[in-house]
Amino acid sequence: MEEMSNDEILFGKGEVNPYGEFFSGKSYLKMLTTEGVPIGNVTFEPGCRNNWHIHHADKGGGQILLATHGEGWYQAEGEEAQKLTPGSVVVIPAGVKHWHGATKDSEFTHLAVEVPGENCSNEWLEPVSDEDYDKLE
Repeated sequence: MEEMSNDEILFGKGEVNPYGEFFSGKSYLKMLTTEGVPIGNVTFEPGCRNNWHIHHADKGGGQILLATHGEGWYQAEGEEAQKLTPGSVVVIPAGVKHWHGATKDSEFTHLAVEVPGENCSNEWLEPVSDEDYDKLE
């Protein structure tokens, strides 16, 4: 799939992701809101994915992914990976270990909506192994 320019991606591609140390591959982040309900527009280059991670909260919290461009993956620990395409919605409750990112041959963009909660935090964990990622079809 041809890489889209910053102007062609809904909300724009943004800048190189400052959380890149928690990603395998290159990604971009454009924060759409930082107050109230934080929403980030995240674009992954083909093959890029974030590390396993958990959104913690004492009450509420979690994350919602709204796919807007390309093809990607979402996987919760202990479950099969699910392919995401524009219009896919994933609701991730607090406390669920998971990862998300692009397929091998497609750029992928999603809105990451941080669900409000009490004492929310994000715990970054180990990378998704190349061996596990390469098995996805």
